[in-house]
Amino acid sequence: MSSEFVIKLAGEAIYTVLKVSLPLMLLALAVGLIISVFQATTQIQEQTLAFVPKIIAVLVALLFFGRWMITSMVDFTYSLLNNLHNFIG
Repeated sequence: MSSEFVIKLAGEAIYTVLKVSLPLMLLALAVGLIISVFQATTQIQEQTLAFVPKIIAVLVALLFFGRWMITSMVDFTYSLLNNLHNFIG
């Protein structure tokens, strides 16, 4: 197993993690930005006002993107385990 192969495999793993987490992160970022603008305009400085909507938005996004996320992770894991004999020898 060469170092180029290990770097390629690590790159694929990082790409899969970023691809799976991107929808949730973007949604949390958008909701956080909207709540921050709302807090700035109304001058409400409640700390929990920023967290609760983000948590709810991420949970709703998990309902929509969950199947795709699991499928992407299972596909990566399947290809990794399916080619395990190539990695060892």
